[in-house]
Amino acid sequence: MVFTNIFLFIGGLGGTEVLLILLAILLLFGAKRIPELAKGLGRGIREFKDATKEVKNEIESSVKDDSHTK
Repeated sequence: MVFTNIFLFIGGLGGTEVLLILLAILLLFGAKRIPELAKGLGRGIREFKDATKEVKNEIESSVKDDSHTK
């Protein structure tokens, strides 16, 4: 139950399907490359979040500027 709650973002996949996907990733990339891939994925997600936050702040500041000028 806890294992499937961690992977709620995947959708309707069960534990067996997730295990098969992880096994396929292990076979394709090897144990040495997986930490590198995870590190790169983490950096990409962080950059995306930072960019999203920056755009959100720009939109909010422009809305505040527009409301002050009226």
